[in-house]
Amino acid sequence: MRTYALTPLECGSVQAILSAVLNDKSPVDRATAQEFKAEPMPEAAQIHVIGAVGDILRHLNLLAFLADVSMEQAGIAVQSLICQWHLLRNRQLPNLRASDLCDTKLFEARRELAKAQPALWDGCPEWLEQLGQEQLGEAWPAEREALTHSAKRYIRVNTLKCDETQLQHRLQLEHIDTRAVPNVPGALEVTSNGSLFRTQAFKDGWFEQQDAGSQHIAPFLGVEPGMRVIDACAGTGGKTLHLAALMAGKGRLLAMDVEQWKVDNLRLRARRAGAHNIEPRLIESSKTIKRLKESADRVLLDVPCSGLGVLKRNPDTKWRDTAERLPVLLELQADILRRYSKMVKVGGQLVYATCSLLPAENQHQVTKFLNECDGQFSLICDQSISPAETGFDGFYMALLQRN
Repeated sequence: MRTYALTPLECGSVQAILSAVLNDKSPVDRATAQEFKAEPMPEAAQIHVIGAVGDILRHLNLLAFLADVSMEQAGIAVQSLICQWHLLRNRQLPNLRASDLCDTKLFEARRELAKAQPALWDGCPEWLEQLGQEQLGEAWPAEREALTHSAKRYIRVNTLKCDETQLQHRLQLEHIDTRAVPNVPGALEVTSNGSLFRTQAFKDGWFEQQDAGSQHIAPFLGVEPGMRVIDACAGTGGKTLHLAALMAGKGRLLAMDVEQWKVDNLRLRARRAGAHNIEPRLIESSKTIKRLKESADRVLLDVPCSGLGVLKRNPDTKWRDTAERLPVLLELQADILRRYSKMVKVGGQLVYATCSLLPAENQHQVTKFLNECDGQFSLICDQSISPAETGFDGFYMALLQRN
């Protein structure tokens, strides 16, 4: 039995967002925000649109194959992709012109052909399939399949303001249902479709949206209240806020980034969370880092990476990126690890982290650094978060100590 089709209004928004992503190279979150601003719609409709856009982008090459169009033509064949997605998900065809051209028998024939090509069926571009096989070998097919699923919604309890039980009760009063995540303290999975960011609990800083896999990284650093801690690649501060909570708001937490807008955003988030020990700072030049030599008890380096561990959350990136980008990232990661590690005191510790699944960005970078640092650092332990094993996004973290 076929389920309902997207409404014409929903289809229009899906088409507009996909066109912006595929033709204008706009990030999907920005394109979505702009579309909802230009075309206001009920919250339930927004959820349908976001779900459809994400699923289509996770399987873009599969849908292009089913529609019998090349990937180069995908941006001008968005209506056809939407129709093929409806058929693939066993939905009624939508009220679109392209629906009249859909041949269900041809669809079924091409679907069987696609099933015989696992990488295509999982929406994996050729460059990524080759890279995954080279880097992960037999483990790659399971990870590839795991990345085809929609990302679950997780939040982190802000222990500076409440505990898990208090947050769950307050969110329930605001019609948001949650459940605890086993073995991830302070993590809740959101099990209803309500808008998190419209709740008073969010406005009061009681929680942050953060994947449960990502919530492993800050505790890995082993911070304590009163320490001097540096988050040197802080971005907009998701892990910085977690560190502040683990420090109970005591001590000094320097949060740095090379982009001013991220530093500004972090400052606002810290204020809402009540994380008063955070000091946002722009990295203006290499001198910013040099001045902090041997000043920190703990340093977090959540370095720029390929983001292959978070593809189900950011599926548009696999259609923009190529394998040629990886060597540039590897050089940048090695440079950050080499220079920024000098901020750690003797006896202090550092965590090198990525949201990648690739050993080249993870274990190999750490091994290379240890071989080149003349015994200044040693590896205490490392950990990988596998999407296939956990259902979370994918991450890697290595805990190093300065000797």
